Amino acid sequence: MKQIVGVADMKVSNNPDESIITYSLGSCIGLVIYDPAVRVGGILHYMLPESSIDKTKATARPYMFADSGIPRLFKTAYSLGAAKQRMRVYVAGGAEILDQAGFFNIGKRNYMALKKMFFKNNVMINKQDVGGNTNRTVRLEIGTGDIYVKTSGAKEVRI
Repeated sequence: MKQIVGVADMKVSNNPDESIITYSLGSCIGLVIYDPAVRVGGILHYMLPESSIDKTKATARPYMFADSGIPRLFKTAYSLGAAKQRMRVYVAGGAEILDQAGFFNIGKRNYMALKKMFFKNNVMINKQDVGGNTNRTVRLEIGTGDIYVKTSGAKEVRI
């Protein structure tokens, strides 16, 4: 069974028969976490670094922002038995698709918000595919913890 994570969305599962996938990560970040001991994993697809730009929208759609979505992803995984010290972390996206001149740097700002939060909370990234100017699709298999990435114009590869 496949769960699709839309833009400004999150899914977490402990069902070994499920896969979680998010499409078209451009400047957005796809954060994948997985605890192999309890086979709990999830994906967050966030659009913007800081919820302070629109408190009303942040309340209605917390997964839209790094600072409100990332803690919810981890807490939801913890509620299913995951533990921070066992967590594998993968990050994709943060590209400059529509802003290749780098005027707004949304992709870089999204990635830096994640790095800052991870530094404060002593979370290490195991693998990443960020930056550039291509879209990415990320899929997590809950039963195995395998992560697959498809970059625009290329075949899907297992990380």
